[in-house]
Amino acid sequence: MTDAWATFGADLHIDPAGATGLRAGLIDALREAARTGRLAPGTRLPSSRTLAADLGIARNTVADAYAELVAEGWLTARQGSGTRVAQRAEPRRAATRVPRSRQPRTSPAYSLLPGSPDLATFPRAAWLKAARRALTAAPNDAFGYGDPRGRVELRTALAGYLARARGVYADPERIVVCSGFLHGLTLMAKVLRERRVREVAVESYGLDVHTRLLTEAGMRIPCLPLDEFGSRTGELHRMRGAGAVLLTPAHQFPTGAPLHPDRRAAAVDWARSTGGLILEDDYDGEFRYDRQPVGALQGLDPERVVYLGTTSKSLAPGLRLGWMVVPRSLVGEVTAAKGPSDWASSALDQLTLAEFIASGAYDRHVRAMRLRYRNRRDQLVAALAERAPSIEVSGIAAGLHAVLELPEGSEADVVRSAAWQGLVVQGLSFFRHPDAEVRREALVIGYGTPTDSAWAGTLDALVRVLP
Repeated sequence: MTDAWATFGADLHIDPAGATGLRAGLIDALREAARTGRLAPGTRLPSSRTLAADLGIARNTVADAYAELVAEGWLTARQGSGTRVAQRAEPRRAATRVPRSRQPRTSPAYSLLPGSPDLATFPRAAWLKAARRALTAAPNDAFGYGDPRGRVELRTALAGYLARARGVYADPERIVVCSGFLHGLTLMAKVLRERRVREVAVESYGLDVHTRLLTEAGMRIPCLPLDEFGSRTGELHRMRGAGAVLLTPAHQFPTGAPLHPDRRAAAVDWARSTGGLILEDDYDGEFRYDRQPVGALQGLDPERVVYLGTTSKSLAPGLRLGWMVVPRSLVGEVTAAKGPSDWASSALDQLTLAEFIASGAYDRHVRAMRLRYRNRRDQLVAALAERAPSIEVSGIAAGLHAVLELPEGSEADVVRSAAWQGLVVQGLSFFRHPDAEVRREALVIGYGTPTDSAWAGTLDALVRVLP
């Protein structure tokens, strides 16, 4: 008699989301299910074709995951018998009974944390092709300790790209490659200390990891008031001790407002009149959806603005590749702060990114992701309009996150309720400077984070917890 499972395909609840890639996520999920006994020994798994169709992923991804777990001994595969959970010596342990109403999820099923792209969309094939070309053409000195500013090939490619796409005044001699924004900010903190700067103004809402880095570097961090036009940079003239200011002018993080042109001009006027520096964090400048992207502030005065960018949103944070475009007068100081050699970023990764940009693959990828994230944003807005019409959405003209305004006093309850539903979110208060004057209650929703297979379930979980 024909095995019914082979005929119709077995259902298998498995969620590969949350790992660094679909294959790794699927392997981890299957291994954990077998280890904990949720999939009992002898359980027959769906065929690779069936599971791939159910999860909406490539069949080869499932086949590779099965093969890896067979090699590890978690699964067995025999001709005519299919793939099954292996028999193991450890008996399944009985779980301690906890009342369901008091039992939170140990790990979230869904994530809407801001700050990450959809890691499943990393352009593996195009990156591999660029890596092969870069490795083939790499000069011998690429395998040694390199220029602390980074590979000249990457600095040259970045100079052309940033000038064209972001309006940055750049040439290779002014660019310093770093391992990400935090690395660049660390270098600038060191330079500012050497210049006897002890106060860096920050925006009243932003990432605590940035302010903590500055504080640990010995800096005081007064905050600029913030409204619908961005940070009120005119207040800088009242901050007598500030020698620099950290801004996200293209798309304020996390509120989403672009810095008004008058306030851009005010920031530059302050820097010129006081000798101060503007540290520009252009963290997602390529992703603007409803009109032409807002150009970089650095173009207004390249000698007073330090421009910082990375591949963390456009490609993946795991590449650990970023760059600084610094005033000509600062090149030597930043280079000295980095050290005598480039110990921060792999030369081969730098050469690969240079080839990726020069070949046009980077532009094609950014354009494709811009369309993808715009569709995500539109789906989020549509779902909220239909199922949570009282929620106002803002900050959606650009970037990978949106701000959902909440009734006063409800933010903590919504975040807590989401956690019980297996959804991890962050409230706007998480990003608030202790001295911020305006206190808003909202969620900061990172709609770029979920994979396609998890997106529908994530949206459902979100609207369920909204008031």
